[in-house]
Amino acid sequence: MRLAYSANAYMKHSVAEAIERTAALGYTGIEMMADTPHVWPATTSDGEIADIRTRLESASLDISNVNAFMMNEVQDFWHPSWIEPDPGRRRLRVEHTKAALTMARKLGAKCITTEPGGPLEIGMTREWAMSTFVDGLIETLKHAESEGILLLVEPEPDLMIENADQFLELAERVDSPAFGLNFDVGHFYCVGDPLPETVQRLSAYTRHYHIEDIAATRIHQHLVPGRGAIDFAALIGAIRATRYDGWLTVELYPYLDAPDDAGRDAIEFLRPLLRDSNDP
Repeated sequence: MRLAYSANAYMKHSVAEAIERTAALGYTGIEMMADTPHVWPATTSDGEIADIRTRLESASLDISNVNAFMMNEVQDFWHPSWIEPDPGRRRLRVEHTKAALTMARKLGAKCITTEPGGPLEIGMTREWAMSTFVDGLIETLKHAESEGILLLVEPEPDLMIENADQFLELAERVDSPAFGLNFDVGHFYCVGDPLPETVQRLSAYTRHYHIEDIAATRIHQHLVPGRGAIDFAALIGAIRATRYDGWLTVELYPYLDAPDDAGRDAIEFLRPLLRDSNDP
C-alpha cells in the first residue's frame, strides 16, 4: 500500500504548489481535485494537463485518484447532486462527472470519485432518489467504460448512501466493470459501521481508500490520523487481510490554513504502521 495526500488540503493554493508541497512531505501520490481552483474539467486545457503531468513526473508523484465529488465551481461540496429535483441541475452533475472521467484519462489516473447521490430533500422519497441516482450512474458508467477509468462512489454521513448496507443496495442495481467504492474510513466510522468488519464486507468493491481520523463523538469532522478514536493498527491490518495493495489517500480538507503541518503529522503517524504491516 502507498500513501497519497489529497490536494483538497491545498485549495487555498495553486495546483502547482499542491504538487510541489505534497512531494516535499514525502508522499508518493496525490489526489487531484476536479474543482476550482485546481483542475475544473470544463475549462482545463490539454496544455494545462500536459503541464500538470510534467510537474508530477518531476516531483516523482503518481495520481492516486481524481476527486470529482465537490463542485465548488458551481455551488458547493454536495450540489448540484445526482438527485436534484431540477433535471437541468442533475444534468450538470452527470456532465461534470463525464468530463472528469475524460480528464482523468488524460492525466493518467485510474479512477475518479463522486458523491453518493446527494442530500435527500424534504418531500423526496428514497426510492425516487435511488432510481434517479442509478439512472445517472448507468449513463455515466458507459462513458467510464469507454474511457477505461473507474467511477467510485463514496458513501458519506447525511447523504443518500451513508453506510455499508445502503452501498450494497446500490451495487445490486449497477452492473458495470467501471463501478466501485471509495472507502472513506472516517465516514463509515461516523455512521457506526465497524471498520475491520466493513473493510472485509466491502472489499470486493473497494478500489481506493480515503484516510482520516474522527473523534470518539463520531461527528463528521476530519482529523489528522492519530488525533481521534480510530484504531489505525487494526484498520490497516484489516485492509492488508483483503490483499488490497493500492492507495491510501490522506484527506484533510479542514486544514486549509496549515496543510503542510497536517500532512506531515499524518504521514509520520501512518508510515510506522505500514512498516509494521510489512508495507514499504
